Amino acid sequence: MSTVTHTSGQKRPDVAPPGRPTGRRAEAAGGGIGGRIFNGFSHLFLAVWAIMVIYPLLWVVMSALKTDSEVIREPLSLFPKSLQWDNFARAWTAGIDSFFLDTLLVLVFSVTLTMLLGSMAAYALARYEFRGNRLIYWMFLSGLTLPVYLAAVPLFKGVYNMNVVFPLLGPNKHLTLILVYVAWSLSFTVFFMHSFFRTLPHSIAEAAMVDGASHTRAFFSVMLPMAKPGLISIGIFNVLGQWNQWYLPTLLMQPVAGEPKNQVIAQGLIELSVNQGYKSDWSGLFAGVTMAMLPVLIVYVVFQRQVQSGLTAGVGK
Repeated sequence: MSTVTHTSGQKRPDVAPPGRPTGRRAEAAGGGIGGRIFNGFSHLFLAVWAIMVIYPLLWVVMSALKTDSEVIREPLSLFPKSLQWDNFARAWTAGIDSFFLDTLLVLVFSVTLTMLLGSMAAYALARYEFRGNRLIYWMFLSGLTLPVYLAAVPLFKGVYNMNVVFPLLGPNKHLTLILVYVAWSLSFTVFFMHSFFRTLPHSIAEAAMVDGASHTRAFFSVMLPMAKPGLISIGIFNVLGQWNQWYLPTLLMQPVAGEPKNQVIAQGLIELSVNQGYKSDWSGLFAGVTMAMLPVLIVYVVFQRQVQSGLTAGVGK
């Protein structure tokens, strides 16, 4: 065994620092050649996956800056000969502005109600034990197994019949779509938040109630702020799901004679392409798709850290 001579003249064995293996031990700890090959394949797979995700988005954005002839003759090329910024103005004035306003109006109320009702129901089911607790929870979860297409006929007839009793409800009404969105998103919201609330320490809420806080005050002042990562995560999922929804608006937001037409962004893009008729305006359509796509991308990029922390909070606890 090799030795090392110190300034004091004493010799001691040459021992590697603890926690830092050398030689074959280091190769085994690092995975050796097999580990490097696996890392190389994993990085290659992630690079290919990133290209498959980014390229279509970039293609849509760059196609929105082309002329119609460039879109038709060179559909797969990325770079236009000249940037046609007027495509966005033409798409905006063609009706995208009203589609945006209707979509934002619906989402502001539907997402807020979904988060409020879903978090309250999830907290009650996760925090309190009472008769029928599990039954109610599994009834919420059963909504995840029911395709919305199976409820199309009764939902359509119910909406039209409801207009007779409640004038604010019915076809082509924002309130109708808001309530249907809430019911459609409530199952997954309760499922997600139920698991999240079970990871939070309930002793803090109990301490607040010992100090005189009511159950409602303890929920809104103590437990709900602690669940902020989970709320942001499920909020992003609800925004994405409701923003991209097409089937329910098409089913419920039917034009009514004598009333202004109310349509969300997904309906508007379909109508924008259909109304072209024999005159193609592909560049304007790509511009509309780009404007519909950018808000959700911006929301996710801004809140991506909160989404990741919310999804992994239950594992860390």
